[in-house]
Parts: sequence; C-alpha cells; structure tokens
Amino acid sequence: MTVRLLSHIDVPPAHRPAFAAAGVTLYLAPRADPNGPLWPDGPLRPVPATAAQGSVEDEVFDAAAIDVLLTIGSLGISAQEMDKLPALRLICCLGVGYERVDLAAAAARGIRVTHGRGTNDTSVADHAMALMLALVRDIAPLDRAVRRGQWQQSRRLRPQLSGKRVGILGLGTIGANIAERCARGFAMEVGYHNRRPKADCAYHYCSSATVLAQWCEILVIATPGGAATRHLVDEGVLTALGAEGFLVNIARGSVVDTAALTAALQAQAIAGAALDVIEGEPQVPPALLAQDNVLITPHVAARSPQAMTAMYRQMLENLACHLNGQPLLTPVAAGE
Repeated sequence: MTVRLLSHIDVPPAHRPAFAAAGVTLYLAPRADPNGPLWPDGPLRPVPATAAQGSVEDEVFDAAAIDVLLTIGSLGISAQEMDKLPALRLICCLGVGYERVDLAAAAARGIRVTHGRGTNDTSVADHAMALMLALVRDIAPLDRAVRRGQWQQSRRLRPQLSGKRVGILGLGTIGANIAERCARGFAMEVGYHNRRPKADCAYHYCSSATVLAQWCEILVIATPGGAATRHLVDEGVLTALGAEGFLVNIARGSVVDTAALTAALQAQAIAGAALDVIEGEPQVPPALLAQDNVLITPHVAARSPQAMTAMYRQMLENLACHLNGQPLLTPVAAGE
C-alpha cells in the first residue's frame, strides 16, 4: 500500500530513504508562514528518496488524495485547510508542539493526530542551559566587546549561575529535564508552576506564574503554546520577576507578551532575556533587536542530529501504527 504524505517542512535528504522504505511517497510543500498557503500553487510532485534517483519521478499527484500531513506546531493546519484534503486520515506533528492544529476539526473528521513527545527533550534542555549561562554571564556582549578591542573595559563582574533560584513555568518532560540539570549540575533551588502540583515532586510549587516570578531569579518558560497559555507571561509577571531577574523562553513565542517584554527590557525592569522562540517568528520586532540585554536564537533548541533522528523515527512508527490499525504511540486528543 502506497501512502501519500504532504510535508510542510523540508525533510532532510538523509531522512528521506526511511519514508520510501515505509512505503511513503513524499510530497514537499514547505510552509514558512502559518498564514500562507497550505501548498504552493501548481501540481505536487513526489520527492526522490535518494540523490541517486535524481528527478526521475515525474508523477504529478492531486492534493485531494493526500493521506497524511507532516507539519510542526507553529505551522499546523486549520479546519478550512483540512477540507482541501478530503482523504486526510493522519496529521503528524514533528516535535512536541501542536498548537496551530485544529484538533476539534480533526476529531470531527476522524483524523488522528500525533506529536513527538519525548523526542527532543534532551536537546531542548541542553539549549535552555546554554541560554541561561550565556545570559547570566553576559557571554555574547563580552565576546563583542573583545572583538571591538575593549578587553579591559569589559571585565566587569557578572553573577554566577550556581546556587540561584530557577522557576520552571511548565514542569512537563522538558521542564523536568531542565530542572534536573539546574538542581544536580548547578546546585540551584528549583520552583515550578503547573495547573496543579505534581505528585511526589520535591521542587517548590508556586500557585501562579506571578508567584513563581516573585520567588525565582531566573524564570524559564517550558509550557505548551496555544490559546490557553497565550501571553501568560505579561507585564505583571515581568514586574514580579524584577530588575535582577532573567527570563528564558524555549517553549513558544506566544506565551510571552512581546510588547510587555520589550518595554521591560527598555526600562531595565528585568535584567535580561534569552529567547529561542518569538511571537510572530521568523519576524523579530526591531525594538527587541535593539536591546543589548536580550539574547536571541532562531528556534533551534530542538535542532540536534540526535533529536531530529528521534523525531522522524517516532513519526514513522506512529504512521506504521496507524496503517496497522494499532493505537498511536503519542496521540493528541481533541481536548488537549
């Protein structure tokens, strides 16, 4: 049985043979903008599984016969777009997020949804620690100063990371990985906020994001995106974090009110921010770029070879479960 899969992301050539081995015909329609078209104008053509195949496959296929969609949470698919794919039966989100997938519409159509839970936790947690260290120790500004010939002038005191209080906003799998690194590697006191306390958790629980921000010195956002967490970190939370507090976001840009964050950085109401994700990415507000006390990476926390291999492997395993009528390994339900 041939499965026709439409991908919103440019599947790296190294991973394409695995699709062919699974009986999947891959159609690439990269989508940089969630508000852009579901696929480019014109016919869809299959992608060669290997470079040796060149462009020998000339089949043109109607998108109406696409069985599976591969996307990421920040792109997703709307109900109106699902209507353009009448044969769609499975939506696979590469990575943990699925915030822009219309889960209610998928459930109404009987379309199953999966995501990459557990595939990139280590990579994202490592990146969070890198951002924390770079931010607190002022690594990027110091590097720039040395390159300008300001060796002596830049040798100011910077705080150490060890022993600080870190607040994890969203103690899921990724949040727990970050917390463990902080507690065991840097002797940091860990607090967290979830909708409810976790059973048998030794970390300090805070009843709200604001209370957590008041308690900690570094606030790390590791909560899912979507409507439920949009602008959860607002002016009030940033005020509670205070002038000596740092913000790190490796979750979703929508969780932070960008205007409030920019104002806080401009007023030095917080000490600094390190962001791997930004609301409205890949566009970054010029006012945010102008701040010296912000460190930005282009949504790469999950982009390690190990994480990418794990994400594609799990995605194909979920597809095999779907085709064999078995329970999905990492399903997403309509109410999540």
